[in-house]
Amino acid sequence: MGGTLLAINNYFYRRGGAEAIFLDQMDMFERAGWQAVPFSMQHPNNLNSDWSSYFIPEIEFGRQSGLMTKVEHSLEVIYSRKARAHLNRLIDAVRPDVAHAHNVYHHISPSIFPLLKKRGIPTVLTAHDLKLACPAYKMLSPQGICEKCKGGKIYNVLVNRCMKESVALSGLVMVETAVHRTLGLYRNHLDKIIVPSRFYQAKLMEWGWPSEQLVHIPNFVDQSITDHPVSVDEGDYFLFAGRLAPEKGIATLIKAAGLSGQRLRIAGTGPDEAALRALAQEVGADVEFLGYMTGRALHETIAGAKALVLPSEWYENAPVSLLEAYALGRPVIGTNIGGIPELIKDGETGLIAQPSDPQGLARVLNSMSHLSENARRDMGARGRAWVQQDFSQAAYLDRTTTLYRELGVRP
Repeated sequence: MGGTLLAINNYFYRRGGAEAIFLDQMDMFERAGWQAVPFSMQHPNNLNSDWSSYFIPEIEFGRQSGLMTKVEHSLEVIYSRKARAHLNRLIDAVRPDVAHAHNVYHHISPSIFPLLKKRGIPTVLTAHDLKLACPAYKMLSPQGICEKCKGGKIYNVLVNRCMKESVALSGLVMVETAVHRTLGLYRNHLDKIIVPSRFYQAKLMEWGWPSEQLVHIPNFVDQSITDHPVSVDEGDYFLFAGRLAPEKGIATLIKAAGLSGQRLRIAGTGPDEAALRALAQEVGADVEFLGYMTGRALHETIAGAKALVLPSEWYENAPVSLLEAYALGRPVIGTNIGGIPELIKDGETGLIAQPSDPQGLARVLNSMSHLSENARRDMGARGRAWVQQDFSQAAYLDRTTTLYRELGVRP
């Protein structure tokens, strides 16, 4: 029989990759005999929970009118007193054995970590992005990859307007970072930080995080995908699946599709959609925009692709979509940036291209297309075997519970 896991994340619905890991981890621990208790923010899209009365009131900064409301919300974004008070009541009610936080900044805030320390609850945080180093959390400015804040020079987030090119938001995260570091909210009160990629582990160490506080535990694939493989015939197309945002490199991919003459399908929506549709016409690329897809429809589209393509141009962490493609028996083409290359065995489970290089990516698309269908199937099969060994829910459960035990958790 397991203990009680306090699982913490801003949102309690499937909003993105961090939420998927958070919710799937709770489900996994419940099936392993633990009690998993969430602590989140109230939100209209939230799943039902017996514990929702303890959740903090919704904060969506930027929606409010009135200066005093904005000031009050700014203070809560930086250091939420409400989150501390609500969490204190929840701890009294459930007496958790361990706390595992995911994304907390801007909403719950790291104000909760000194409280957890004070209450004697071992606490770990999964770093789904680079917020622990970069105030704007992506090491990405409007000009591209950016590490100007390294060495404590956090004023650069304001100088470069890294948060949505807004002076107000960029100034807020600069102050937020200064306060958090001065109070040591992350550094002095977290027992361990889980990093899903070795790249993020190395990057955080470069920015001054002690190696002994960091532990590499890879992400995992939803067991239902590996248990119920999708069987469809391979189609004559490559696939991108994800948010249509500038850092994802989709413009480079569309140019590469035009240069190579390869068919491309794009599953997803986002701020760049109109510009990307115009670009596809401009370069004469054979691109089909499929819109937002999820569940079995998305899995069948991935399983029918020659390969899933991740043309990212920023420091991706450990994309679950890449692992899902393997689980569905398909090879992957990914760029040599962030945590992507450590998840591709070049020539065995997929191919690696250079970021921001349409000609190079076009050559790689053609190389994959010129392989036989059997060769691509073999690549996908090797990826699937790798997922079942290293990126399964069972592997994640074992690694995580081992870490909890090392922190003195005896459920």
